[in-house]
Amino acid sequence: MILLRHISFLKTVLYYSLTAFGGPHGHFGMMLNTFVRQRKDITEKELLEYNAFCNLLPGASSTQIITLIGFKRGGVWLAVLTLLIWMIPACFLMGLFSFLLPFFDNESGKTDLFKFVQPMAIGFIVYAALQTCKISVHNAITFIIMLVTIVVTFLLFRSPWIFPLLIVLGGFVTNLSDKRIPEITEGRKKITWGNLWLFAFVFIMAGVLSETARKQDWNDRRPINLFENNYRFGSLVFGGGQVLIPMMYEQFVARPASDKVIEKNPNVISIEKDDFYTGAGVVRAIPGPVFSFAAFTGGMAMQDWGPSGQVLGCVIGSVAIFLPSALLVLFFFPIWHNLKKHVAIYRAMEGINAVIVGIMFSGSLYMLKDIPITEMKTDSLLSVAVIIGTWAVLNFTKAHSPLIVLVCLALGLIF
Repeated sequence: MILLRHISFLKTVLYYSLTAFGGPHGHFGMMLNTFVRQRKDITEKELLEYNAFCNLLPGASSTQIITLIGFKRGGVWLAVLTLLIWMIPACFLMGLFSFLLPFFDNESGKTDLFKFVQPMAIGFIVYAALQTCKISVHNAITFIIMLVTIVVTFLLFRSPWIFPLLIVLGGFVTNLSDKRIPEITEGRKKITWGNLWLFAFVFIMAGVLSETARKQDWNDRRPINLFENNYRFGSLVFGGGQVLIPMMYEQFVARPASDKVIEKNPNVISIEKDDFYTGAGVVRAIPGPVFSFAAFTGGMAMQDWGPSGQVLGCVIGSVAIFLPSALLVLFFFPIWHNLKKHVAIYRAMEGINAVIVGIMFSGSLYMLKDIPITEMKTDSLLSVAVIIGTWAVLNFTKAHSPLIVLVCLALGLIF
């Protein structure tokens, strides 16, 4: 009976998971439209807070935000169900692609169907940035913080530490004022230490087992090594998919090709460079989290074990990459909830939210540089029209996000 009252919410999460293009920043715009404006599962202020909090943690930020929305509605079990519904479609598609890759050449993964997905994602980001700007940027200091963040983030967008560093600096700057104090309206949340102990235990045991298997050259060591690699990525990556993919490239493509590794560890997990690049391109053209790329790399790493081994690789990659994000966010959120009641954290939130707005604006500019908008060609003009149209539809109508996605996909087929 408890689950039945959440069926509508879970159906919306599934719908969202099948239409959420554009990476973390694009996902935020769709969350704002779906879970705030239309369903009112959370408030805009809460979504901003979740976004700021998750950007301080390693892992998949959009995954952590949707998990927190489920947690807010129904506790841990609904959070877990929300996470599974969000990640499974994308992981299934990327795992399936690891089976289909031999039937494609290196260019066939690119299709005109997704031609206007990136402009659409920019439209979502611009909409989210303008909406949150109304709430978060309301005085001179927050405006300056936002502008500095836009410039610095645009120049150093690929640096994994730039996001948490700017968030901390933004919070420090607004703490220089002593005018604001929090209004305590609810009690502190209980901290469940089990999540942290489990996170640390799995991290340590995975590392020990993986290294032991490597040194002793166990025959069936590859699944263990694969789990350790992906769990480590999910535990340490700041900056989302744009940082995860280069780290995976180093681990699965560049490192196995080095003479030192070939000599010392000839059985290291290895993926062909062209296959890796093809998968990295496809993951940006499907809905859902970019971290689902781990399902593809897991399948490719185990493809010589036969179909059952390849399925095992897809499952290991998917579970290992998302598990740290879930454990960390569900452990640290009660701590964050308690900390924000302190004056210093309360004041810091003003600067943190201004930084988040700056990151969203910068993200849209960074994505915009890949679209040849200065060329007076049909595709360029249509891309600009899609960006403006997406923002306008979100801003002036109550149209559902999936409808916008379908229209943009149709435009790709038509033009």
